Amino acid sequence: MKYTQLGRTGLKVSRLVLGTMNFGPQTNESDSHAIMDSALGAGLNFFDTANVYGWGENKGRTEEILGTWFAQGGGRRDKVVLATKMYGNMAAEGDAWPNHDKLSAVNIRRAVDASLKRLQTDHIDLYQFHHVDRDTPFEEIWQAIDVLVQQGKILYAGSSNFPGYKIAQANEQAARCGSLGLVSEQCIYNLAERRAEMEVIPAAQEYGLGVIPWSPLHGGLLGGVIRKTTEGGRRASGRAADALADAATRAQLQSYEDLLEKHGLEPGEAALAWLLTRPGITGPIVGPRTAEQLDSALRALELELPEAVLTGLDEIFPGPGPSPEAFAW
Repeated sequence: MKYTQLGRTGLKVSRLVLGTMNFGPQTNESDSHAIMDSALGAGLNFFDTANVYGWGENKGRTEEILGTWFAQGGGRRDKVVLATKMYGNMAAEGDAWPNHDKLSAVNIRRAVDASLKRLQTDHIDLYQFHHVDRDTPFEEIWQAIDVLVQQGKILYAGSSNFPGYKIAQANEQAARCGSLGLVSEQCIYNLAERRAEMEVIPAAQEYGLGVIPWSPLHGGLLGGVIRKTTEGGRRASGRAADALADAATRAQLQSYEDLLEKHGLEPGEAALAWLLTRPGITGPIVGPRTAEQLDSALRALELELPEAVLTGLDEIFPGPGPSPEAFAW
């Protein structure tokens, strides 16, 4: 396993992040535990979840599955850098009350205690804001976070889905408060969705945040979707069906799959390996539903993409160019 520092911190994390969003809704508890055992056995030490995972009436279920896994002992909790997120309302539909969502000091306190209980642990290593809260000032947010740090309930704070200017606002205010501020940003970033290169990643690098891309395969579209539907005889559905119905997108994906086939590379593994070459990236989040999907993601760590492939990928999926020269005076 390869490790790196999380942003400007001294914390060492694996260059792949185990995403757990499928644990519960797609993968049962026993299989989820087996995947986590395999990940830890391979040296993957960075696990990411969120309080709302489980979704619908089962919000919180994913954290509970991690909690029962930690409770098995064997050094599991001590070896894992545990990241979770908060923002959304955890109440059942129709039962929501004011102050049960977003980033008020009241909800931060409530949410962290509830997550600690579900996770069966006494602390969270990386506590992340799942979305921007435009109604709560960062002075209040950092006051609440500093209390949690002093209590030993969390160690670091991170953001998710923040624009570049909010990363700047958050950390400028943290500096004024004498707080450590954000140490990571979790954003959508992959070959097909490169807008983070315009503002988010430059801001993260400027302020010393590690970048943790989510949806590295763009909802499966970068995992060889055309080949799978052609060879497997399966019909694409949902997001994949919409994408393949668009002639320009289908042609782009076909060029992508043809390029990788020419070089004997698996699309999903190549997409992850590409992210690992990008400046400022700590590691992409992989969300395996099965042990086989985890094995495929781990192989990406050993993959060295030839220069011809890197050039070809840039031609097929051109990014916005260097920031800010490509889009601003």
